Amino acid sequence: MVENHKLPTVSVNLRIDNPPILEGKKAGVSSLMGGLLGTGSTNVSKTDFDDKIDFLGANVSFYSTGAWGQTLSKYFPEVFELMTDALLNPNFTQEEFDKAVEQTIEGLNSGEKSVANIARIVRAAIAYGKNHPYGEFETVESVKNVTLEDVKASYNTSFKPNNAYLVVMGDVSFKQVKKLAKKFLADWEKEINITELASIQPVNVEKTEIDFINMSNAVQSEVSVVYNITLKMSDPDYHAVLVANQILGGDFNSYLNMNLREEHGFTYGARTRVSTDKYAGLFSTGVSVRNNVTDSTVTETMKEINRIRTEKVEEDRLKDVKASYVGSFVRSMEKSSTIANYALNIKTNNLPEDFYATFLQKINAVTVEDIQRVAVKYFGYDNVRIVVVGKAVDVLPGLIALPYPVNYFDKYANPTEKPELMKSAPDGVTVGTVVSGYVEAIGGAEKIETVQSVNQVMEAEIQGQKLKMTVKLMKPNKEAMSIEMMGMVMQKGVFNGENGYNESRGQKIPMTEEEVAEKKESSVPFEVLDLIKKGELIGVETIDGVESYVVKTENSKYYFDIKSGLMIRKTDSMDDGQGNITVQVVNYGDYQEVDGVKFPFEMKSKMGPMDIVFKTIELKVNSDVSNEDFE
Repeated sequence: MVENHKLPTVSVNLRIDNPPILEGKKAGVSSLMGGLLGTGSTNVSKTDFDDKIDFLGANVSFYSTGAWGQTLSKYFPEVFELMTDALLNPNFTQEEFDKAVEQTIEGLNSGEKSVANIARIVRAAIAYGKNHPYGEFETVESVKNVTLEDVKASYNTSFKPNNAYLVVMGDVSFKQVKKLAKKFLADWEKEINITELASIQPVNVEKTEIDFINMSNAVQSEVSVVYNITLKMSDPDYHAVLVANQILGGDFNSYLNMNLREEHGFTYGARTRVSTDKYAGLFSTGVSVRNNVTDSTVTETMKEINRIRTEKVEEDRLKDVKASYVGSFVRSMEKSSTIANYALNIKTNNLPEDFYATFLQKINAVTVEDIQRVAVKYFGYDNVRIVVVGKAVDVLPGLIALPYPVNYFDKYANPTEKPELMKSAPDGVTVGTVVSGYVEAIGGAEKIETVQSVNQVMEAEIQGQKLKMTVKLMKPNKEAMSIEMMGMVMQKGVFNGENGYNESRGQKIPMTEEEVAEKKESSVPFEVLDLIKKGELIGVETIDGVESYVVKTENSKYYFDIKSGLMIRKTDSMDDGQGNITVQVVNYGDYQEVDGVKFPFEMKSKMGPMDIVFKTIELKVNSDVSNEDFE
């Protein structure tokens, strides 16, 4: 309880600190249970519950191990009553359960092609083991195995006050909180047998290895070094490890970030992390890098880990890190939430009462020798797992050349065979036969010859905002593209057959001579026809399980489904001085026929870390396109 009467607000956090449990074939039961909490109660319907919370202007969220709420102090008693009613008298209905399962499966399916998401899942599974609570993960199959009765059973055995803590901060008195807690939590009964964590202790490998997961859609690689440790907040080494981690990869000026970002330009940022979980700890590094520097990133990461283990840190660097800790610690103590969380840490981690009172004293006591000692103990080098998620055809040859054995896993962390890289195309297959197959697949040469213009309007959603893309094409080589958000043109490109420009945020840049020359030669509205004169068939590659012919030009690759003949992907690249890097990947799908010709009605691409899906809402052939559109 932390009283703070500066603002008329109160926040409340109810946290149940149970040991993690292994859910096995029903992984996901606890998260589903947490998702169903807050859908009303046996006393209040979901609609009425939501309406009351909204009316009071409060925020309340629920999860499998508790709930959190924030409200104006004058409404705190009502909000507290609503929150505890939803927690202790949950309304687990089949209808809400079915919705939760559907949403969970939808989320799992959407994350299947996210390289960052797969990296997070597989990294934990490999580090802890899939038979450990921290290593298991939800799958579509495991979620489908869960029933409403499983959710109720999980709630009845785990959602108990045995290890529960109530944290309240803000404009409210201790007396008032205690009165409310007694009134609304008095009937919450303890469980006699709370499930304990299975005695499975993760172990490190005997010799450093690379664990590789192939993602054919990866334009960047996710590289992590993971090493199992045993380190609790109560351990004598805790403060020294905090400082050592900060030096290695904990802040912008760290060894790793200065190397990978500032010196080599491999990434926007590289970090290391030390988990001091009381059940199973982990030291890990994490960085997203371009495909062409994946092997170099592994080498440089290992070099920096070895550096802090074998070389003493400079006194000035150690002094700066300590000063940074002092500053952030002092600033954090100005927040009521920090004080409350520190008090909770002392309870849940069995820390001495003066742990935070002596925190800065122990940070300042860390020596150069301490840094090297704990780095050797907790930052593994000779027996670590280097987990790499990336595109095999681009990065695997470089990884195999490194002095570490390479193991292969699928996106579910199952051991698998070495992924097949680019295969040679069968005899008789040429760029001409691939393009001919594509032409036949979309309607035939006679049909596409009748297409004089195309007007395609697509929509996507990004962070809740609608994105509209309009593409207009006219023979022989006129193109216009614009992207709008909230009625404003964010990006635009126009070519009128003789010259053109690109526009972004109101700034218009004329096309270069090279761009103009390329545009003049394009076979609008079907650019694939250009491949006959400038493309090279480089082989067969498997894309998301689909065998595809790959045709390469100077700066692009085109992928054609061998069975359907349709183009399913295009990648664009550029030379950044350190090699060729992929700058854009567009996946094409949902081909639909318009006036006898098939067009892709769905295009998936990336905008930064986000996947953008453009869906066609209108496509017209030989209408609504004029010369004025290309001015």
